[in-house]
Amino acid sequence: MAEKIESLQDIKKAANSEAAEVAVRKAKKDKFGRAYATGKRKDAVARVWIKAGKGEITINDKSIDQYFARPVLKMIINQPFEVANRVNEFDVVCTVKGGGLSGQAGAIKHGISKALDLYEPELRTCLKKAGFLTRDDRTVERKKYGRAKARRSYQFSKR
Repeated sequence: MAEKIESLQDIKKAANSEAAEVAVRKAKKDKFGRAYATGKRKDAVARVWIKAGKGEITINDKSIDQYFARPVLKMIINQPFEVANRVNEFDVVCTVKGGGLSGQAGAIKHGISKALDLYEPELRTCLKKAGFLTRDDRTVERKKYGRAKARRSYQFSKR
């Protein structure tokens, strides 16, 4: 009976080691050495390509300084690189549509995080821990009938 238990444990160990070998993730790059990902936030959708480079960020054929004037939005976009300790190591080219500037910055950040995960799978733990791989699904609530806005009532008049 003890021999059967040992053999079952050996089988489990072998299965776990095989699963560990399978769980190793490989980098996904195209023929140009780029990783591609799509980021979303509110109504904004960003298509992001990253490749090894000097840290240049191009958004809709404009530099980051031309596209985002506010330093807070630039900081949001650069957060994944700071968390992963990869500042000025990747060139980013992205196209973004929809939403406002804040939503677009969040979408680009999400896309950069996903692309970094595909380019270097070992960065997944630090990006996941920072919460950058999770899509922020908060969107504007729809307006309801009988209301001034989504929740605000019309002004009440007693007389």
